[in-house]
Amino acid sequence: MSANLTDLLAAALATRRSLLDQLHAEQTSAYRLFHGSVDGEAGLSVDRYGDVLLVQSFHRPLVPDQLAAIEAFYADAFSGLPVFYNERSQANSRIANALLPEQIAAAHAPRQFQEMGVNYRFKVRHAGQDPWLFLDLRAGRRRVMQEIAGKSLLNLFAYTCGVGIAAAKAGARHVVNVDFSEASLSIGKENARLNALPIRLRFVKSDVFAALRQLSGQGQAERVRGKRMPPFPKLEPHSFDVVFLDPPRYAKSPFGVVDLVNDYAALFKPALLCTAEGGTLICCNNVAEVSRADWLDLLERSARKAGRGIREVEWMAPEADFPSLDGQAPLKMALLRV
Repeated sequence: MSANLTDLLAAALATRRSLLDQLHAEQTSAYRLFHGSVDGEAGLSVDRYGDVLLVQSFHRPLVPDQLAAIEAFYADAFSGLPVFYNERSQANSRIANALLPEQIAAAHAPRQFQEMGVNYRFKVRHAGQDPWLFLDLRAGRRRVMQEIAGKSLLNLFAYTCGVGIAAAKAGARHVVNVDFSEASLSIGKENARLNALPIRLRFVKSDVFAALRQLSGQGQAERVRGKRMPPFPKLEPHSFDVVFLDPPRYAKSPFGVVDLVNDYAALFKPALLCTAEGGTLICCNNVAEVSRADWLDLLERSARKAGRGIREVEWMAPEADFPSLDGQAPLKMALLRV
């Protein structure tokens, strides 16, 4: 860790001042204050989530003097906001450090923050390791809110349903959130209760492959190559005005393999078939080594094979609190008019 850590924190905050003014004006109290190697220290991040600051280290643990320097800097810059530290440098990225006894209750307490006027639930520490809303996806949620009034949304790999909640708040007429994790969907339901939503959202606990095959009209067999598949909810074919596809880098289940490097098409095709003619499919890929050009080429070829054309492509980049050294952020978001 560099000796001038305080200087780096100050420089990062200075570059964000105008953005923070904008975010505060639009009722957003969650953003990244320090972003790893771009701000001068690879593996270190500092995020604000409402009334707390969350420090995370992903390459190596902070030593006490480093953590003390971070706490002292933000005590002055953000008076009254406590700092919590999650050390995540182990191979599985799980939180490894114990908290001070006086921090434990506060770290597990349910909290609330806002993004563009939408309320979300947050805990510093919970059964998983990732925060319940990924802040670099704010640009995607913002674009959905601009797009969705009067339209239907299918939110795939919904996690805690941030995109679905934002869509409902912005006037969507119908929202379906699909995720295999009951725990994540339960936080999504809490998020829905935190907001005065004009519609009732649907939460579907399902493997995304099984849901997509049914919604697209392809169907999901109960036995595949002689093996009985795990239970899955039965869904009728249905198309959506907007489909949001934000898969993890890699995941494997009896229904299929999610592989953003080698086989994005396996998810893209059924998601495209769930998108209404003339509708919008928003795709995300967070793998840094996959170039924007190569990925778009794959999407276009996959669309042609599915008998659907891509009429327009709009790229979205993470907002300015997630800077990129070369203008090519690891998280790529493409809005496709299909």
